[in-house]
Amino acid sequence: MKKHIFLVARATIFFTLIFMMSKVSAQNIHSDNGNGTYTNPVIAADYPDPDIVFVDNTYYMVTTTMFVFPGVTILKSHDLVNWEYCSNAVPRFDFSKCYDLDDCNRYSRGSWATSIKYHNGKFYLLFITLTEGGFMCTADKAEGPWKITKLPKGFYDPGLFFDEDGHNYVAHGFGKIYITEVDENLAPKGKDNLVFEGDIRKGLEGSHVYKINGYYYLYCTYGGKDGIQVALRSKNIYGPYEQKVVISDSTPGLNFGIHQGALAQTNTGEWWTMLFTDSGPFGRFPSLQPVTWVDGWPMVGVNGKGVETYKKPNVGKTYPIKTLPTSDEFNSKALGMQWGWNHNPDPANWSLTQRSGYLRLITGKVTTDLTMARNTLTQRPFAKYTQSIPTIGVTKLDVSHMKDGDNAGIAVFQNPYGYIAVRQTKGAKYIVMVNNGKTVDSVAINKSKVYLRMVASNATKKAVFEYGFNNKTFIALGNELIMDFNNKVFTGNKFCLFNYATKETGGYVDFDWFRMQ
Repeated sequence: MKKHIFLVARATIFFTLIFMMSKVSAQNIHSDNGNGTYTNPVIAADYPDPDIVFVDNTYYMVTTTMFVFPGVTILKSHDLVNWEYCSNAVPRFDFSKCYDLDDCNRYSRGSWATSIKYHNGKFYLLFITLTEGGFMCTADKAEGPWKITKLPKGFYDPGLFFDEDGHNYVAHGFGKIYITEVDENLAPKGKDNLVFEGDIRKGLEGSHVYKINGYYYLYCTYGGKDGIQVALRSKNIYGPYEQKVVISDSTPGLNFGIHQGALAQTNTGEWWTMLFTDSGPFGRFPSLQPVTWVDGWPMVGVNGKGVETYKKPNVGKTYPIKTLPTSDEFNSKALGMQWGWNHNPDPANWSLTQRSGYLRLITGKVTTDLTMARNTLTQRPFAKYTQSIPTIGVTKLDVSHMKDGDNAGIAVFQNPYGYIAVRQTKGAKYIVMVNNGKTVDSVAINKSKVYLRMVASNATKKAVFEYGFNNKTFIALGNELIMDFNNKVFTGNKFCLFNYATKETGGYVDFDWFRMQ
């Protein structure tokens, strides 16, 4: 017991000191340095596979969201550095019971590598799910509303392209890149035409199509943590294509393996690219890199290396610094756009209005563990630009109306996952710490209101879990979660709020707020 108390005290003191240091240290929580420069990553969170379109002085970026809904999230920016939420094109995905966690799931699947285009006054999104096939979303405005249509054919890592002669194409494929002509509804008009077979190594993918100065460019990647970005070019959409490595940065650190993304041109004529790097357990972070055209090739970075801190794009004026939201007081009738449910939500069993100023989560099904729990609310943790400072998520919740077998709390979710929660057993309440399905430690409580905190470091890959009763003093419980980026889930670790039942439904808890520090 003395050893346990010592470990708890040591962990609490350690993370309290780190937190106090973060409060007094000067450090940005955004990419814009306020002096005409920016620092990569341009967003220090999990926004992989970016594609960008420029419409009416605004850049719109879409990234992969997979099994999280609302999904297919679109961000907008005027300068490629400061981003804000615009819309979620797919509020829910009702094309398989697995998206309802009905005895199956879609971890590592769902919407992949969406292509975004603007054509004849309409926005288009094209993506694939590995099981259900191809889907198109359309809208008159990027803010929506969006209409989703299931396509007769799916295209792996699609790159949609509307040519100036009225023909429409999709580039797609893994290892072998194909061009398929499609009609206005993105249905194939003919066969898939093989135009290039990757010859540097396996895994050529992530194609985006551009027509610049008479050349068709396929902007592709040889994926992986040590990714290689290439451009293919031809005078004919069907080839033959020649290949050029535009960046292959093997320097350990921030830009190692930077790859897969989109080209963008400013209104002043500058060229940039938004790629991403595998940045640790928090996921894959977008990185903005300058592009220089050399002999007709879009060369990325400076001297073959990705930039870390660099001058901002010249877009003709200076725009305000933006910070994407993370905390939520749950005082409005809608969730903040930073939130997404793990798989489809069950609207009957969550509410922001049943108790004003609170998020109520009601148990609607009996399950065995967190991985199959409905209405688990998630958001991306943001890494700090000062790597030694961890990210902290804390919540206050009312557990007065739980039932036996209920578990309600906060989690760091991937594979493995960990959480700290209140569990009710035979009418008594306990705070428990669970590490990847195993209850590591517990302590009995007689309180109806508790504060739960998770402290996670993308740099060390470690997370610890703490509880308290006054939001000032926290006590660590259990052991460390060693976070991973596991392809069985294939998104970065998420911070989660949850309430699930193992015996009977109908219990509920009220989250007063969630704050990310």
